[in-house]
Amino acid sequence: MALNHTAPPPEERRPPYLRDGDPFASKLSWEADLVAGFYLTIIGILSTFGNGYVLYMSSRRKKKLRPAEIMTVNLAICDLGISVVGKPFTIISCFCHRWVFGWIGCRWYGWAGFFFGCGSLITMTAVSLDRYLKICYLSYGIWLKRKHAYICLAVIWAYAAFWTTMPLVGLGDYAPEPFGTSCTLDWWLAQASVGGQIFILNILFFCLVLPTAVIVFSYVKIIAKVKSSSKEVAHFDSRIHSSHVLEVKLTKVAMLICAGFLIAWIPYAVVSVWSAFGRPDSIPIQLSVVPTLLAKSAAMYNPIIYQVIDYKFACCQTGGLKATKKKSLEDFRLHTVTTVRKSSAVLEIHQEV
Repeated sequence: MALNHTAPPPEERRPPYLRDGDPFASKLSWEADLVAGFYLTIIGILSTFGNGYVLYMSSRRKKKLRPAEIMTVNLAICDLGISVVGKPFTIISCFCHRWVFGWIGCRWYGWAGFFFGCGSLITMTAVSLDRYLKICYLSYGIWLKRKHAYICLAVIWAYAAFWTTMPLVGLGDYAPEPFGTSCTLDWWLAQASVGGQIFILNILFFCLVLPTAVIVFSYVKIIAKVKSSSKEVAHFDSRIHSSHVLEVKLTKVAMLICAGFLIAWIPYAVVSVWSAFGRPDSIPIQLSVVPTLLAKSAAMYNPIIYQVIDYKFACCQTGGLKATKKKSLEDFRLHTVTTVRKSSAVLEIHQEV
């Protein structure tokens, strides 16, 4: 009788999502899945309408959009893509208490989430570089045209497509999250082989560490430059001063968007790195779902940031307009009084003569 010397792999060497039999069964309670489903539904609706509104308002003035604003529109497209393409899968699965779209749906969902998420981060990286060069090197703004922004967008989408498609062609994979109702990159591959470890390290560096470092560097330099040059700008004429105010406004928008994105995604990145290089079982499943829900809410922040900054900017512009009108009215009154006084003096001299 032939002996089978091929022993089954040890339990600890199997992917976490295969250890309990059904990889797509929810590991959360029904109540937790319902709460997550309702939460994601609210986030998805607000994100869809908010980013849709941003795109609609931008389309009304598309011929007047500045290069930085074109990047912001691209960011809204990424956020809308996450909301429309990705969130319905997770919402339906939460209400069904399991992932219901199989391995094909899992890979599609993982690809779409990674694609639009990577596109968002690389777009924010490009915006931060644009703001850095615009604020710190004034001559940069002279040659930057809209066509350069569109070329940059093409590079961003190609970059995101390259890294997110690699798992679909055998370099990596997409797999269920530990809680079962969502899918993401198969971080466990870093523990499965040297090739998987190299792939995960490349993903972390080129799609997280490097863009984040560029963003932080750019805004640190911008803050230092704005502080050192604020007094100088105050002595410029009104046209240059208004242009500077607009650039600072765009920079504030970009900074807040980047901060919101990183706050939402850094906890998820930490959990993912721990899953790749630490002990995935040491993270309670109920705790692992929290960073995921926080990351999925990032697409909702940006439209709120646009509206708040635009409202404050409009108030400042209105205040400045009122001040200008008031000054013009005072100048007109002074000119009128002076003219009347001169006319009266001439009349008195004529009468004396």
